[in-house]
Amino acid sequence: MRAFLGAVLVVVTACTGDGSDPDPTAPRTYEFGPFAIGAGEEVVEDCVQISLDNDDYLYVNEVELTTGPGFHHSNWFFVPSHVFEGEDGTFKCDDRNFNEPVAAIYGGVLFAQSTQAAHEIQRFPEGVVLKIPPRFKIVAQVHLLNPADEPVRVTPNIKITPILEAAVTTTLAGISFQNQALALPANMASRFTVECDLTERHQFIFGRNPDFKIYYALAHYHDLATKLTVEAIKPSGEASVIYSTEHNVGDVLGGPIDPLFDMTGYTKLRMSCDFFNPRSQVVGWGVGDQEMCVFLAFSDSTYNWGGGVNEQGPPENPLMVGNTMTFTNGCQVFANDASR
Repeated sequence: MRAFLGAVLVVVTACTGDGSDPDPTAPRTYEFGPFAIGAGEEVVEDCVQISLDNDDYLYVNEVELTTGPGFHHSNWFFVPSHVFEGEDGTFKCDDRNFNEPVAAIYGGVLFAQSTQAAHEIQRFPEGVVLKIPPRFKIVAQVHLLNPADEPVRVTPNIKITPILEAAVTTTLAGISFQNQALALPANMASRFTVECDLTERHQFIFGRNPDFKIYYALAHYHDLATKLTVEAIKPSGEASVIYSTEHNVGDVLGGPIDPLFDMTGYTKLRMSCDFFNPRSQVVGWGVGDQEMCVFLAFSDSTYNWGGGVNEQGPPENPLMVGNTMTFTNGCQVFANDASR
């Protein structure tokens, strides 16, 4: 049975002062939904749109998402009002040709939710922001999953906290890499790796090797994952860990990189996802009982960076290392101007 997605009016409850001159740093809270999710039900084809109604730039230092049981995952983007055009509220993603890479190109990444985390705050250091242009909106594809025997109802909200332009010291852009070449062998441990050389694109755009700093990172995977690691690689092959997590689904999987990681002297990013598959069947890329391997981050580059293996296909270069079957695939790298 499909979820009943009734009453999809977006309710704006931002604290904006009591006169015609609202406080530009007041948090803006937006409710969306509600969502009624049946027992054992999964919904993956719905999206949400919220108009920000901002006449000026928003310099966002903090994003807070509050959801509840059954709200599995969501990735949030800011885009111009004419992109994926339509009314606010919940809509079928395919009806507006919603596409996450397109959203990133026309706007940028706002927030990514840790898998099944009911409450999460993405807070940058003082003065560090995402810059949202006037009259933009935020959009997200939502993944609802209720494994329980009883229906659930959830009314989520997302809160955006801006700061004054005069207080801004650094503007961030998104990083997103994924590996869709997953085929977890039955009854064993496995590791899937992509190694992405940023040099050619960075040299083409800036005339120099990578030199941006990474401020924040987040992993996305499902129940069979045991670890995700992102490393920076020097031309010599020397590797340094940028970010690693072994947290479980339901935990907050993102956080600030402290100290900041400086890519100066490094030319590649390497992402590895570890899994243990106790089942008798191979597990691939996908929703539900399948798996994912995704790394999201924010840097002070003026470009968004992304890539990896962006289409489903077989993992390559199998090699048994101890008790773990390892695979390594090639990587595509993309970059687009994040300045708006």
